[in-house]
Amino acid sequence: MIDWSKLFSFSVNPAEIVVRGTVIYWFIFLLFRFVLRRDIGAIGVADVMLLVLIADAASNGMSGGYDSVTDGCILIATIAGWNYFLDSMSFHSEVVRSLVQPPPLALVRKGKLQRKAMRQELITLEELQSKLRQQGIENIEEIKIAYLEEDGEISVVRNDGQEPEQPPGQSAKKKVL
Repeated sequence: MIDWSKLFSFSVNPAEIVVRGTVIYWFIFLLFRFVLRRDIGAIGVADVMLLVLIADAASNGMSGGYDSVTDGCILIATIAGWNYFLDSMSFHSEVVRSLVQPPPLALVRKGKLQRKAMRQELITLEELQSKLRQQGIENIEEIKIAYLEEDGEISVVRNDGQEPEQPPGQSAKKKVL
């Protein structure tokens, strides 16, 4: 038989759940913001494994041993609330946006590799060339500038002003003013 009162009552102080959820949310956010930037745009098997392991490890720290549905809902609402708050603040505040979203990072300028930037983001020449080939660029000298964007994708401006080719199934990104 289901114990309905236990299922929907608090087994852990709700304030503790909010604090635990907040601490873990910010820890994972900072980890992704400053350590895993380049992997956001392309998720591989190792990345999925990392996300699953982080989620599993974080759940223990966040839960504090709760057993009720109500406790779980408070934890989920806390995490979703922080996410919404950051999105909203980023939309309304340039200062917050600059802290939350990394600026574009030039990987190629005037046909020359920016090796320091590539080293900073752990991007190999082979990875960069692969991404450029997907956009129809065979030769780095064709590039006026190529940026690693905040979402982990690489955007390119060619010397000749032509739009790079887009991989099948993707549309060109338009600049919104």
